[in-house]
Amino acid sequence: MARRKQTVTMWQVAERAGVSQATVSLVLNNVEGNRVAEATRNRVLDAVKDLDYRTNAFAKSLRSGESGMIGFISDEVASAPFAGQLLKGAQLAAWETGNVILSVDTYNEPDLEAAAIDMMRSYRVRGVVYASMYHRLVELPASLDGIPTVIVNAQDRAGTVPSVFPDEELGGYAATRHLIEAGHTRIAMINIQDVDSDLPAGIGRLAGFRRALAEAGIAERPDWIRHGSGIVEDGLEITTALLTADDRPTAIFCGNDRTAWGAYRAIERLGLSVPDDCAIVGFDNHEMIAPYLDPGLTTVELPYEQMARAGLEILLAGGGEQPSRTPIECTLIPRGSVSKAKVPS
Repeated sequence: MARRKQTVTMWQVAERAGVSQATVSLVLNNVEGNRVAEATRNRVLDAVKDLDYRTNAFAKSLRSGESGMIGFISDEVASAPFAGQLLKGAQLAAWETGNVILSVDTYNEPDLEAAAIDMMRSYRVRGVVYASMYHRLVELPASLDGIPTVIVNAQDRAGTVPSVFPDEELGGYAATRHLIEAGHTRIAMINIQDVDSDLPAGIGRLAGFRRALAEAGIAERPDWIRHGSGIVEDGLEITTALLTADDRPTAIFCGNDRTAWGAYRAIERLGLSVPDDCAIVGFDNHEMIAPYLDPGLTTVELPYEQMARAGLEILLAGGGEQPSRTPIECTLIPRGSVSKAKVPS
């Protein structure tokens, strides 16, 4: 059995450098105004390196009341295939500012969430990023009171803390404008939620779709605005209905990439092709779907990493006097699923 490496103590560092433990502490904590000579400081640092000494960050946080840790509490972000970019962005931004992320996925379990918050309080985190796998309205747990908090990829229903979220309306507008600029005027939309849903994602994307049509002077067709649930099967069923009608669209804006995948399947089953018979634009830029459809799916990318970075900046800056609402632009990713509309013969 391998022997466990013995922990090096500050006393051993002091002995190696030929100084007192107090001098080692002054050097390692970079105490302002200390009068440690440069040569002595270098001896301490050399001893630290030679002995591979590690400071006790937890003990240091108990003494100072601060730590270099930032809590990251989410529903399923860390385990989601594409929303995981939120955690990546938070980790990178934290590292660049001399901090580390303490992350917990709660899977919407209240007991697990409560335990995670208790743990983060015990570690005296500098603040908490409260993140969601999808854009929704959330209610912060009361146990976060007193901890600097920012919500990412969601919005605070009560408006008491800063929120950073995707600009869904601008994304829906960009997707629809792309179709219009390709010459399409017969454009349908398959949304990802019921008409009565309060989820900001579908509400914003539909608002952007309508704004683009209105600006272009294209009359909205209520029968061409359909409501699904964001799954492949809905895309298949609704696209089939739209394209087998006597009066059919030449382009469809799908509220997410899974719906667009279903639209592709419907078009193929009908003996038609993308984009010649029907152009398709999605939303999400799902890394496991959009690049691999044939042709590649033109879609709008959710700004996961940018949202996380913006959230960290707000948190570390103190959040300001008034809770902010910060929409982050979603970028159009052109691929092969849109071509110029055919001129009627």
